[in-house]
Amino acid sequence: MPALPWIHVDGAHLADESGARTVLAGFGLGGWMNMENFITGYPGTESQQRAALRSALGHEGYRRFFDRFLDDFFGEADARYLSSLGVNALRVPLNYHHFEDDDRPFVIKEEGFAPLDRLIERCAEQGIHTILDLHALPGSQNQHWHSDNPTHQAFFWTHRHFQDRVVHLWEAIADRYRDRPEVAGYNPVNEPADPSGAVIGPFYQRLERAIRAVDPRHVLFLDGNKYSTDFSMFSEPAANAVYTAHDYAFPGIARDGVYPGTTRGEHYDRDVLEQTFLRRTEFMRTTGTPIWIGEFGPVYSGETDRDAGRHQLLADQLAIYREHGAGWSLWTYKDIGLQGLVYAAPGCAYLERIAPVLEKKARLGVDAWGSDDRGVRHILNPVDELFDAEFADFDPFPWGRTKWAATLVRNILLAEPLVGQFGRCFEGVSPDEAESLAACFAFDACVRRDGLAEIVGTHLHAEPVTRR
Repeated sequence: MPALPWIHVDGAHLADESGARTVLAGFGLGGWMNMENFITGYPGTESQQRAALRSALGHEGYRRFFDRFLDDFFGEADARYLSSLGVNALRVPLNYHHFEDDDRPFVIKEEGFAPLDRLIERCAEQGIHTILDLHALPGSQNQHWHSDNPTHQAFFWTHRHFQDRVVHLWEAIADRYRDRPEVAGYNPVNEPADPSGAVIGPFYQRLERAIRAVDPRHVLFLDGNKYSTDFSMFSEPAANAVYTAHDYAFPGIARDGVYPGTTRGEHYDRDVLEQTFLRRTEFMRTTGTPIWIGEFGPVYSGETDRDAGRHQLLADQLAIYREHGAGWSLWTYKDIGLQGLVYAAPGCAYLERIAPVLEKKARLGVDAWGSDDRGVRHILNPVDELFDAEFADFDPFPWGRTKWAATLVRNILLAEPLVGQFGRCFEGVSPDEAESLAACFAFDACVRRDGLAEIVGTHLHAEPVTRR
């Protein structure tokens, strides 16, 4: 395995061991060691999906499905493909369940590291640094599905027990990779959402001290509060730390998004994107620390004109990042067709098997990401009207009462019974068949989004231009 250089913070930039400036740019690997419903097609949360598949497939079928899935979702061919585009970094989201069981807290599962070790080596062989991102924490650090949260409450911030477990887990991760330069750094908490805003700052200080006691060398990539948009809990920047903003642009994720043009009464163009970027990265620019965009990216509709606008939006964002010397991690590398650079082939055995659930998910707007509420407005309208009349001042964290109600109705109430229907799609599947279904996510079985690849590759091979 070729040696990759150590990465460290050097003023407002990252640098390698020789002092040469380094911009880490690539993708996030959503849906792999932290699964998400829109990425691989199940409703609800990863833990709910796993329980349904364990019941339907039995122990052996379940084991073989996920062993194959973890090996094929990101294999050697995937690493070679990313390298061919010029990618030099992969952000790897992790669910704590791989490393610790809830009924045995503080007991680290050695076997959970095997697929991660394999991925780190595959990336390093292609000159790609990895960034380890704890995406789902015990108790859930935010209110949504991507932290494997079956509720709308982030209990992580109110239970010291959960916080203690995360500190312990990061001590174990840091100890394992402390001498591995191919790991660029650690992203300890993805998209934290502490409603009080009072716990996150002291917790980050505690976590930083614990990691540094074990591993003083790796870069820390620290997300801001409120889904990495609020950095007010930070004052003086920590040593060898990068503060990471998330920069999703509304025209790229709204069902009726238009770019350039007007989306839901607001005009969006390149200037607006840049002003949003500057606002979200103000802390980094004020403190003279590196700018790294941990997540961003549009979703794709399959409509030629709309997707052309979203390609333009992405190209404009990448140009803005390049001009400001910002690194980035585009969300996401692989899925079933909504957002990924690579996606499972339409008509493959896995998608055919879950087709009835995919249709119902879309019709009922069950996924928070990439679906809409047109099919359930007759349910949501009376709820919204009731709250307007009876609880007009109710403004729950993080996004207000309309999204709060949608989360409860669409993403929880309707998702939970649909999980059972998803599981029933796999009844009668043999262990051999289960393994072949997971193989639908292997690189050679998937489709590449060539227009997106061209935009990313062109940007990555362009000469650097920076105003910093």
